[in-house]
Amino acid sequence: MKHGSTSTPVILRRPQVEARTGLSRSTLYQYIQDGLFPRPVSLGARAVGWLDSEVNAWIAARAKAVRPGAAPGR
Repeated sequence: MKHGSTSTPVILRRPQVEARTGLSRSTLYQYIQDGLFPRPVSLGARAVGWLDSEVNAWIAARAKAVRPGAAPGR
């Protein structure tokens, strides 16, 4: 939910990232290692998450790379 011009960052956990991107866990971490996917942020000693905005930007960039002439959302 957005209030005004600022929004609260949303953190996605790995299963949510996998569902959004269609990537498996091993592919996700390989892409991170290769610099092809945003790095997670530390949430604690044994927990990480990804910023929703960074995952969305990655998805949009992939879609644009595959379909350069397509409008966003298509």
